[in-house]
Amino acid sequence: MTEKNTPIGKIVAASLIGTTIEWYDFFLYGSAAALVFNKLFFPESDPLTGTLLAFLTYAIGFVARPLGAVVFGHYGDRLGRKKLLVLSLLLMGGATFLIGCLPTHAAVGAAAPLLLTFLRLVQGFALGGEWGGAVLIVSEHGDARRRGYWASWPQAGAPGGNLLATAVLAVLAAVQSDEAFLSWGWRIPFLLSGALVLLGLWIRLSISESPVFQAAAAHAGPKRSMPIVDVFRYHWRDVLTAIGARFAENVSYYVITAFVLVYATEAAGLTKGFVLNAVLIGSAVHFASIPMWGALSDRLGRRPVYLLGAAGVGLWSFAFFPLVDTGNFAAITLAVTVGLVLHGAMYGPQAAFFSELFATRMRYSGVSVGAQLSSIVAGGLAPLIAVALLQAYDSALPVMLYVAGAAALTLLTVFVSRETRGRDLVTLSDAPGTAGDAATPSPGSPGSAGSPKPAARG
Repeated sequence: MTEKNTPIGKIVAASLIGTTIEWYDFFLYGSAAALVFNKLFFPESDPLTGTLLAFLTYAIGFVARPLGAVVFGHYGDRLGRKKLLVLSLLLMGGATFLIGCLPTHAAVGAAAPLLLTFLRLVQGFALGGEWGGAVLIVSEHGDARRRGYWASWPQAGAPGGNLLATAVLAVLAAVQSDEAFLSWGWRIPFLLSGALVLLGLWIRLSISESPVFQAAAAHAGPKRSMPIVDVFRYHWRDVLTAIGARFAENVSYYVITAFVLVYATEAAGLTKGFVLNAVLIGSAVHFASIPMWGALSDRLGRRPVYLLGAAGVGLWSFAFFPLVDTGNFAAITLAVTVGLVLHGAMYGPQAAFFSELFATRMRYSGVSVGAQLSSIVAGGLAPLIAVALLQAYDSALPVMLYVAGAAALTLLTVFVSRETRGRDLVTLSDAPGTAGDAATPSPGSPGSAGSPKPAARG
């Protein structure tokens, strides 16, 4: 028996609030790694090495994300999207709350960074399953004509979470001395996660399951092989597309929002509050720009908008660091804001783009695994590589080249990929290259003109 479908506006709100909370938890760790954890959990190292070690624990969270993607994807394809979204929120919120309760190195010695690392692994595991489910439950509720717009709203949860985490840290930095912040103030944002999770659970429990999943489940035959096995059997090219497409998106985002805190405070000699305020403004503009890019992808296609974003961040990296070096607040804010808006041109269409690559019975697994495999080498290592390059060369130029190289990889991947706009998620077949792969556009969707037509090839 199928559930009564929840209105798309409520589905979007539930996904947006849930992803905002989960990304708040995840990004809070990244900001704390740059500002606090190097001193409290790795105090015997010099400043840059301590930061490097703190970012190493940050990167470990990304290592757990593909495992989360496999586990959540498997059960999400078998049991439904909604149940797994509730579980991911509980895991993420619980781990973040416990980080706020951890003893530091001064209290328990080497056990402190070990406990921190374990909780970071739990965060990464949960987020590995969160992203795919959040974008799918919106993509599978909405119509093909506006799928890019509606599915981009859960994506806005990333800057929304970063905005919330940065805002809390900025307020604490403004009202507390450095000594008080290091002593106990840093714990407050982590402990707040407990209240935020209760809000997210209340909203997520009130929505219906994806109608596309319900329709597929109602007509499903005997259980075949594991969804993840079929992803690599039928959709391995699409997995590679997702990995390559996310490369520049991940690298640029974590350099702009996480590494910039290290570069500005350690290399440019600026205060953490000064830089946090710039990131705060940039994240607010980023939040607003993502649905605009998603809507534009409904008109122009996923590929053109994505290509614009990849080229933009690659070129902007050469202006980003010189602007930060000025030490001028307006210039730094401009650097962060333009970089994040260009990032949004990739992030906005991404949810619909990836959802349209995979068949329903393996879509959660395909979307999650493709996205999270890229996160290990792109997002997880980006701040670590950037800090190492800065430490080795005492210059931002290698970091600029690193971002530009990531952009080149994404440009190539998306350029050779297929256009997916207008695909009907219900009729999308298992095996790319078959007749069903074209996925007949829904009535009134882009590409339909009375009779079914294949989706355009890139």
